[in-house]
Amino acid sequence: MDDFTLNDGRTMPRMGLGTYQIPDAQVASVVRRGLDLGYGLVDTAAFYHNERGVGEGMRDADAFLTTKLWNDRHGDAAAALDESLALLGVEAVDLYLIHWPVPGEGRYVEAWEAMVKLREAGLARSIGVSNFRPGDIDEIVAATGVMPAVNQIELHPRFQQREARAYHDAHGIVTQSWSPLGQGGDILRDPAVARIAQAHGRSAAQVILAWHLARGLSVIPKAADPEHLSDNFAALELTLDEAELAAIDALDDSDGRIGPDPARFG
Repeated sequence: MDDFTLNDGRTMPRMGLGTYQIPDAQVASVVRRGLDLGYGLVDTAAFYHNERGVGEGMRDADAFLTTKLWNDRHGDAAAALDESLALLGVEAVDLYLIHWPVPGEGRYVEAWEAMVKLREAGLARSIGVSNFRPGDIDEIVAATGVMPAVNQIELHPRFQQREARAYHDAHGIVTQSWSPLGQGGDILRDPAVARIAQAHGRSAAQVILAWHLARGLSVIPKAADPEHLSDNFAALELTLDEAELAAIDALDDSDGRIGPDPARFG
C-alpha cells in the first residue's frame, strides 16, 4: 500500500507504531522489533516520557518519526522541541504535532505560529495537530495561512469522526487514528468483526486496522509484545470487500468516545 503524500509534498507511511504507555526502559527494544518487521513510522510525544528510549530504538534507522508538543508548552514550542530533539538524539523530526488544542488556555494559535517557524528552520520537516476540531483548524489557518499536514484524532469503529474526516478530506489533511482498536477489547469481540475475521482467517485486530486503511486513514496501533506487533503489521496485506467495510461502518456510535473531549481537556 502506497504512502500518503502530505499537503506539504512529503510522504508518510500509512501504518505506524504507537508508543503511548510503553516505558522508556522498554520502548527501545519494542521500536527496534517494529522496525525489523517493516514499520516505517514511530509515534511518540513529550507527554509519553519515552522519547529517549524511542530515539535509542531508532538509532541509524531510516524511519518516519513523530513527536508532540505538550499542553503546558504552547508558549514555548521552540524550547520544547529542542528538549525533544535532545532526548531523541536527532537534529529534526519528520512530524511535530500540537498534542491538544487546550481551548481554555487560548494559546494554540500562538503555538501554531511557532510550529510554522520550526518547520521553516528545518527542525520539524512537517507540522500538524492532534485532537483539533474543524473550528480550531480554521483559526490557526486564518492566522498563518498554513494548513496542518495531519490531524491525529481518536478514531475507531465505535467513534468514526465522520464530520472531522470530511473536513480533513476537503482541506488535504491526513486523518491519523489514535486508539484505532478502541479500548478494552470491546470492538475486537463484536460479532460483525468476528465474522469477517473468521471469513479471512485473520485476527479481529487485523480486520479493524484494514478497515482504517481502506477508508483512507493512517493508523498508529500500540503494541509492546512481538506477537501483537507482527499481527498488527499483517493488516497491510488484508483487503476487505465493500460489504465487509459497510458492516464495520455500521458500528459507529455517537457516544463511543473513550478519550477526553478536546473542548474541555487541558
